[in-house]
Amino acid sequence: MVRIRLQRHGSTHAPVYRLVACESATRRDGRFAEILGVYSPCAKGRESELNLNLERIDHWLRVGAQPSDTARSLIKRARKGAPVPAAA
Repeated sequence: MVRIRLQRHGSTHAPVYRLVACESATRRDGRFAEILGVYSPCAKGRESELNLNLERIDHWLRVGAQPSDTARSLIKRARKGAPVPAAA
């Protein structure tokens, strides 16, 4: 089963997380199929705290990937901040 979950990167006390699509049996920081975005909880200044590729996330969700609880909440948060497309 494919999961959408977080991988921890960065240094001690300054984590940066990647949102990735990977097999559920892989280790937390192991192999992945695709990087879907970045979450930086300690972002300061002009740095973006949450940067997700929602088109690719939607693709993985359509083919059956299951997001973790944290990934699901980050995706919802990104969708709230995303601009609404204008009606044609």
